[in-house]
Amino acid sequence: MDKLIIEGGHSLQGEVSISGAKNSAVAILPASLLTKEKCTIKNLPDIKDVYYINN
Repeated sequence: MDKLIIEGGHSLQGEVSISGAKNSAVAILPASLLTKEKCTIKNLPDIKDVYYINN
């Protein structure tokens, strides 16, 4: 989805959390093991694939 169109006379308020891309996370996590340097990876998606790689 590229955009969300909202029609109506009411103003909107709030926050939306956007998690990272699944395909990128599944590749980046194992790739981080190839270096001896510290890696900080942020904005990982909340999916089972990421959970199982980390545990």
